[in-house]
Amino acid sequence: MKRTAFFLICFLIAAAAASAFAAEAETPMQIAQTASPETPAPASEAAPATKVDTGDTAWILVSTALVMLMTPGLALFYGGMVRRKNVLGTLMHSFVALAVITVQWVLFGYSLAFGPDVGGFIGSLSWIGLKGIGFAPNGDYAPTIPHQLFMMFQMTFAIITPALISGTIAERIKFSTYVVFIFLWATLVYDPIAHWVWGVGGWIKGLGALDFAGGLVVHISSGVSALVCALVVGKRKGYGADLMAPHNLTLTVIGAGILWFGWFGFNGGSALASGDLATSAFVATHVAAGAAAFSWMIVEWAHRGKPTALGAVSGAVAGLVAITPASGFVGPLSSLIIGLIGGAVCYAAVSLKPKFGYDDSLDVVGVHAVGGTAGAILTGFFASTAVNAAGGNGLFFGNPGQVGIQALSVLAAWAYSFVVTWIILKVLDATLGLRVSEEEESDGLDLSQHGEVGYTF
Repeated sequence: MKRTAFFLICFLIAAAAASAFAAEAETPMQIAQTASPETPAPASEAAPATKVDTGDTAWILVSTALVMLMTPGLALFYGGMVRRKNVLGTLMHSFVALAVITVQWVLFGYSLAFGPDVGGFIGSLSWIGLKGIGFAPNGDYAPTIPHQLFMMFQMTFAIITPALISGTIAERIKFSTYVVFIFLWATLVYDPIAHWVWGVGGWIKGLGALDFAGGLVVHISSGVSALVCALVVGKRKGYGADLMAPHNLTLTVIGAGILWFGWFGFNGGSALASGDLATSAFVATHVAAGAAAFSWMIVEWAHRGKPTALGAVSGAVAGLVAITPASGFVGPLSSLIIGLIGGAVCYAAVSLKPKFGYDDSLDVVGVHAVGGTAGAILTGFFASTAVNAAGGNGLFFGNPGQVGIQALSVLAAWAYSFVVTWIILKVLDATLGLRVSEEEESDGLDLSQHGEVGYTF
């Protein structure tokens, strides 16, 4: 079975690759060169005229709502995987991000991420408190939708990213410390990286790195920071000895469905318009998710003897993560390859976790750090100007240098996220403390941190 699965995956990847190169190199999709923070127009072109388009505005309003729904979906996805005594605490880790990061983003987070550039590293505080952010479009970012809508769309990305980290430290983190942590992390990690990659003047953007919807900004930053959290916070009491099986996989499957649904806004909305580019990203998103769910299931079936529901939904999320940076630069067949690779690679990463000895409660590192890294690098192979003329070609379409640019951007995001998150956690550990007491951990976070229980029988 293992050999059969291996050859099946390799055959599918090879067949899809051959078709992809023929289709995407020879038949341009003539996607509109929609200005976006991820795909800037060449410097020689005139700045696009700014005028609100009702169709584009309607699509980004819907996309914003879709991405917002992903955070409650993440709460269900994570909540089902923990033990029953920690379900409410885990749900709260995601839900509270909606509150905390909204406040941070309005006060100064948006200005730091997208405001006027300071040295290629961070935005200024010119837009503090959303000063000057009105209904007129901002031509540097989204020339056909209100600036406030662009701000709100980006806010939903900023909200879900720190919530992703919570899956690593579930069942043992102090809630009060967690609230402070996500506020500081959004300010010191997310906002600078968002500016590097998407902000006007950001240094990674200037390199020509391709990150359509957040491979670096969302998934690598959160996944690497999750690894740091696992190392600094430490293992759960009884990890490796006690049974810590998911208490309600039904919740997890529902949550995964909501995440898949919301991801159409995550990637499709990053076109910042309702035209061909949004359609292409929409298709790529679904194809990669399905392919990754398939490859994870096949590899798991070969490795463990049975395909699991948890594996299937984890594979779908892995595919969604992997396609995120590439979604606006690749066609359907390249998306299929990225999904097949992403599912198999993330399964391997999750399976190897016990050998490294860290306690990543809900596999954030294996799915988001590894999946985001794989997706960002693969973008350098599969990107094609036949799909998006405002992007660039990758290795397989005549530009090997793009792989190096992608790799450099990945290394920068890894290094910065790791070091700054480590500092934040060490300061919080010395001042507020990171973990609940052993007694509180035994009682569960629902009772010890919130004074309530998820289920009453």
